[in-house]
Amino acid sequence: MSVDISEILAFLPCETPQGWVDAALAHPEEMLIDHANCEKKAAGTALNLIFRYVDKPDLMNRMSKLAREELRHFEQVMAIMKKRGIEYRHLSSARYANGLRAEARTSEPHKLIDILIIGALIEARSCERFARIAPLLDTELSAFYNSLLKSESRHFKDYLNLAERYATEDITPRIAVFKQKEQELIETADEIFRFHSGPLAA
Repeated sequence: MSVDISEILAFLPCETPQGWVDAALAHPEEMLIDHANCEKKAAGTALNLIFRYVDKPDLMNRMSKLAREELRHFEQVMAIMKKRGIEYRHLSSARYANGLRAEARTSEPHKLIDILIIGALIEARSCERFARIAPLLDTELSAFYNSLLKSESRHFKDYLNLAERYATEDITPRIAVFKQKEQELIETADEIFRFHSGPLAA
């Protein structure tokens, strides 16, 4: 099934560097383990929003659906790992998500808007990376990563639409702030490989 991700590619500030692709192919176990971690964290973020913003039924409804999907993806990644004899183990976090959150405002309603914009960026980047690496993987993983494009694209739109809905101001300047930071995080070399890391340092 072909999924049009042109909107996501237009939204992101840059392409994933070839250095990250090379690192992903060289670290297949870490890629799957950290992918599982990302799905688990995405579900946790959605649940946190449900608990924090009980006065926003549309947000709670969308985040409830999103959390269920992310947990289903977590289960699917874990099943693939089990099939391949890959043991789930602790991995340190990439600097990516925390780097974006460091730019977020701390007072409401601005805090929520920034969290939602960050969510949109993370989902968009995940979708772009699935599409980028899927053609280079074995048949099973390629089919799985391609199957995630539709949901990741929808999650990106959910986050962005909610940010626009609840904002009391034009969010374009805030999106620009996070895009700039995201590009820096994506293009700057990292010492360790993670699903959202930059290219590995030489």
